[in-house]
Amino acid sequence: MAHVVNKEADAILDKEFKVLDHGFVRLVDYMGSDNAIVQAARVSYGDGTKKVSEDRGLIRYLMRHKHTTPLEMVEFKFHIKLPIFVARQWIRHRTANVNEYSGRYSVMKGEFYTPEASEIRYQSTVNKQGRSSKEVPDQLKNEMLSYMENSQKETYDKYMGYVDEGLARELARINLPLSMYTEWYWKIDLHNLFHFLRLRMDPHAQKEIQVYGEVMAMMTQKVCPIAYEAFMDYSVNASYFSGVEMNILKDYLKDFDLTVDQLHERGISKREAKEMIEKIDKLRK
Repeated sequence: MAHVVNKEADAILDKEFKVLDHGFVRLVDYMGSDNAIVQAARVSYGDGTKKVSEDRGLIRYLMRHKHTTPLEMVEFKFHIKLPIFVARQWIRHRTANVNEYSGRYSVMKGEFYTPEASEIRYQSTVNKQGRSSKEVPDQLKNEMLSYMENSQKETYDKYMGYVDEGLARELARINLPLSMYTEWYWKIDLHNLFHFLRLRMDPHAQKEIQVYGEVMAMMTQKVCPIAYEAFMDYSVNASYFSGVEMNILKDYLKDFDLTVDQLHERGISKREAKEMIEKIDKLRK
């Protein structure tokens, strides 16, 4: 298949998109596009699919039915600068290739994350991992910010002093805080990138990683706009029900009587409308 020029994606290559106070995301390179997904799928399904499905319909079918292998044909390579505490959450996504800045080999840069005062909140009583919407008094906010900035400077000055004395960098770095920035190259395929984005753009994710997810989502949309649209429709903005929940819904679906044409008029393809009716009929049995 000939290379397909993607002007929107190429326009953001190597551009730094600022995140937080000192962080950024750069799309260093990408391989493939919506076309690569379609090409891979048609190799798998044969020529018959090509005659009856347009590219958008095929990609949406793949996403709807979780046929994710063709999405793995598209890859992204990012250069990311982020606080270490964000990196520790990020690295839990193990289906990627990572190469991080080495504090054993190189001197760590004196850049640290401090939150905006508006982001300093009390612990949530509902979400044990997150912060609440309850406001913190300005005096306490300022006290925390002052403590963070002073301790960051003191620790970094000590670190640089030991480095200047010739002590091993791998030892001197040990007490540096999680608020320090690190950098890495992060390469991942589209299927696993969608998984990352679904979790890290979620409102329950920590705010500091959400903002990285939002920037990377914009980049992903530039590279694969059709696949991204399907991802939003069938993953981010979709809901899934347990068996117990489905049993509860059965009673409320008894009077469902919309036809394929009526569903099509509401914005879904006739194929998807037929699938929807089949799922509801199966549930009502």
